[in-house]
Amino acid sequence: MSSKQLRILACGDVEGRFSQLFKRVSSIQKKSGDFDMLLCAGDFFGITAGARTEWQQYLEGTQRAPIATYILGANKPEHLEFYGDEDGGELCENITYLGRKGVFTGASGLQVVYLSGVEDGEEGCCFSKTDVTALCESLINKNFKGVDILLTSAWPRGVTNFGNSVDGGAAPQGLVSVAELAKILRPRYHFSGLEGVFYERLPYRNHRVLAESDKHVTRFLALAKVGNPEKKKYLYAFNLTPLTSMDQSELVKQPHDVTECPYKSEQGIQDQSAEDEQDTGLQYRYDLSGGAHGHGRKRGHQGDRGPGGEKKSRPPPKPTGPCWFCLASPEVEKHLVVSVGDHTYLALAKGGLVPDHVLILPIGHYQSMVEVTAEVHEEIEKYKSALRKMFHSQGKDCVFFERNYKTQHLQIQVVPVPSHLSEDVGEVFQEQSQMKNLELAELPRHTDLKQVVPSGAPYFYLELHSGGKFLHRIRKFFPLQFGREVMASSPLLDMPGRADWRNCKSNKEEETETAKIFRKAFQGYDFNLM
Repeated sequence: MSSKQLRILACGDVEGRFSQLFKRVSSIQKKSGDFDMLLCAGDFFGITAGARTEWQQYLEGTQRAPIATYILGANKPEHLEFYGDEDGGELCENITYLGRKGVFTGASGLQVVYLSGVEDGEEGCCFSKTDVTALCESLINKNFKGVDILLTSAWPRGVTNFGNSVDGGAAPQGLVSVAELAKILRPRYHFSGLEGVFYERLPYRNHRVLAESDKHVTRFLALAKVGNPEKKKYLYAFNLTPLTSMDQSELVKQPHDVTECPYKSEQGIQDQSAEDEQDTGLQYRYDLSGGAHGHGRKRGHQGDRGPGGEKKSRPPPKPTGPCWFCLASPEVEKHLVVSVGDHTYLALAKGGLVPDHVLILPIGHYQSMVEVTAEVHEEIEKYKSALRKMFHSQGKDCVFFERNYKTQHLQIQVVPVPSHLSEDVGEVFQEQSQMKNLELAELPRHTDLKQVVPSGAPYFYLELHSGGKFLHRIRKFFPLQFGREVMASSPLLDMPGRADWRNCKSNKEEETETAKIFRKAFQGYDFNLM
């Protein structure tokens, strides 16, 4: 199934700078051809004398918008006069007020869901929890897949969770009700304004990996004010084929930088008390998975907080059976341990590829890097940094890899390679992954695993000395020795007979001596001794 791609522009707060906006739009269209529509979030009108004069020219027809323009309703009482008494309709040629809430469906099948105003403000420029519930009820049915675009002036609460941060400062607080709406309606694009910020969030998924069928991703964009002196981006251009006209396999393709959904019910909207939850409307008929249920699950219980209200660090979960890597476990071969920190430790790999092949492991029981606490993550990074420095002094570079598949305790493998081979590692891994029909995707360097991998999902992760990062999402079968096999291959360490650790065992006396040698070499770099 195919359909014409629509060419769409979206902008932030116009605040009465109509001529500046439309001059910019005309310039873009002159260079790259006509767009189908312009969607405006935030405050469209301004109340200065100049803004009123400009608007009058559009009303009289002496000025004309060069594109079909769709705007939201008032966010402030002083803007109500520009909308009249009608709930939606054309205000002048080519400028249409969408209405307080609803769905605009174009001839192409494009669906734009809109919610005007701010929550619980003054009459005429606000929306209520009832409005949000009614909007959801008008759309949700058994065949519902999501919508193409969601247009709200207000930001959703917690949108930066699991994603990239806002440049230049903290994210605006946003509204829980808008987060609920986005979670339930699964828009492919969500635009907001009001905050004077440009923020393009990494795309996030709308399904639980391996627990639900794949769904399309959502891209959230906040746009700045038209003509802002800081030159922040206020106009965004994109192409979109309506959801109803797309082949399902194309629709649900996941980009490499996709992250977890920021509005998860388990994590909730971050740092929010139970009282705030009641005030901001988490008692909707629709729960965060999109089903029509009542729910009142409280978060922020006192049991999760210290006496001053600060969040406590939760202890790691206990293993369900014997664990070879929990440091307190009798199964741990303690003669291999070479350094112990507050939350993690360093140990020689049993049957290592090379004598200085080591493992970074959490002291407590965590299954993968996605599960660890901030304290554990921070200390793992300290060990990585220390190992990079030590091996660099020896003319070597580090390769880090983790396999979260058929394991129960996090193990980060650290294998040094001669520096002259370091640049080849990523290419060799990708070549050999293709030979095994594995998709090893390169991630943006700022990406954290927690942004792109949901809790419990299996994966193979590779990190290079240069900072390059690669991820394979394990769907079915995965060769357990893949990381070692690639490192042992002829283009790298050229020791294929050592690909399986079971072929590389030493006796305890030899292992103890090797650990002693490594421990002595590492002492000058061990942050625990400084």
